Amino acid sequence: MAGPTVPNDVMPGAEPFAFPGGDGPEGRTGVLLVHGFTGTPMSMLPWGEHLAAAGFAVRCPLLPGHGTRWQDCNGSTHDQWTTAVDDAFDALAADCDRVFVAGLSMGGTLSIRLAERRPDDVAGLLLVNPALLTQRVDAKLLPLVAKITGSWAPIASDIKKPGVTELAYPKLPTRAMLQLRSLWALTRADLPKVTVPVIVFHSAEDHVVEPINSQVVLDGVSSTDTTEVVLRDSYHVATLDNDAPLIFKGSVDWIRERVPADTGTPPAGTR
Repeated sequence: MAGPTVPNDVMPGAEPFAFPGGDGPEGRTGVLLVHGFTGTPMSMLPWGEHLAAAGFAVRCPLLPGHGTRWQDCNGSTHDQWTTAVDDAFDALAADCDRVFVAGLSMGGTLSIRLAERRPDDVAGLLLVNPALLTQRVDAKLLPLVAKITGSWAPIASDIKKPGVTELAYPKLPTRAMLQLRSLWALTRADLPKVTVPVIVFHSAEDHVVEPINSQVVLDGVSSTDTTEVVLRDSYHVATLDNDAPLIFKGSVDWIRERVPADTGTPPAGTR
């Protein structure tokens, strides 16, 4: 499996990653991981390592405008983010029979968007505190704030577990946040197009994305196979928090329950 491209000025630890599938039946199943807004693949690496240890092929791209300087994020667009997810999905799918897509926060938004646009390609969605809207009163001022200043207070490292820090930008890029809001609107409008199996892990206490977001997802998709898991001991970046083992084990079990048993029949196109 070819490794992802790394920008020249990427922060140490923010690099994209990829793990090949194992030799067992899980080796033909891929899981694409997508990190959150202002974050990096670092927040997804423990999850990716757990999935790879279970035998799955794994890939996590670094989204455009991320992992370098917060100013770079203000120059990126939601179309660039969706294209990066498309490209990473295609690279993983080239080596697999099926690909599940898993995302944290905005990574969840982008995962949902992929399933809306390519319903026949995505095998299922695993979402951790997915974002589709905000109820914050000050969010109404964002268009004005973005004209005045390029940055605002950071949203990174909302983690309950002591001593754990997310590798992310120290400021919120306001113009990129406007792009994220546009992505939210597009994704909410097309939620009924999602028909694949969905599992949503969401924190009972989240200081970045309100829990109502997960309910909007579960109520809006057309999927008949949906699962909700409430995380009682984590904040927003749950993949690095106290409930991470619950997410990791739960995702492996959930995927295995939805992958056809290995019958020894070669994949289509290889016979």
